[in-house]
Amino acid sequence: MRNHVYAIGREYGSGGKDIGAALANRLGIKCYDKELLKEASKDSGFCAEIFENHDEKPTNSFLYSLVMDTYSFGGYSSAPFMDMPLNHKIFLAQFDTIKKLAEKESCVIVGRCADYALADYSGCLNVFIHADLTARIDRISKKMNLPKNKARDLIQKTDKQRASYYNYYTSKKWGDSRSYDLTLNSSQLGVDGCVDMILAYRERMKR
Repeated sequence: MRNHVYAIGREYGSGGKDIGAALANRLGIKCYDKELLKEASKDSGFCAEIFENHDEKPTNSFLYSLVMDTYSFGGYSSAPFMDMPLNHKIFLAQFDTIKKLAEKESCVIVGRCADYALADYSGCLNVFIHADLTARIDRISKKMNLPKNKARDLIQKTDKQRASYYNYYTSKKWGDSRSYDLTLNSSQLGVDGCVDMILAYRERMKR
């Protein structure tokens, strides 16, 4: 029997990370968010700081590229791989780690194009969490101790980065309902309500 993996895409401030953690807790499995970066770092030999600096950002750093030109590591030292831009290397390392996690255990993976990495994996349920903008502004304003106008700016900037990253590396469109099995409005359902809906959908799929 294949492992069950839940790939959670999310708008910034929608509570997607909290929903992923609550789902994992309900099921007694691990939730990988920033933890995925640590796993990818261990698997690839890249230092963790490089993953942090390129996390869900379609960017290229000249400084890091200079460092990586002389950096050799594990199974990623082949010439074609070493000739790639650094942001492509980081994406492929995460891509590989996501596939390994799916084969190893049932888990929840938040962001990082996990739905795309596991497109051919029948045990993966792809979910996108969105929320009303006012609810997201309130959440980020309280969480980050920011004025609401600054929270709105941060939301727009982060969503743009996530969309650019997702659209750049996948053949799908970030936030488009056709890209996911299930899309949920957390400002209507709340954290527990979203978890209930995800589990109910999974049960329906088994029939």
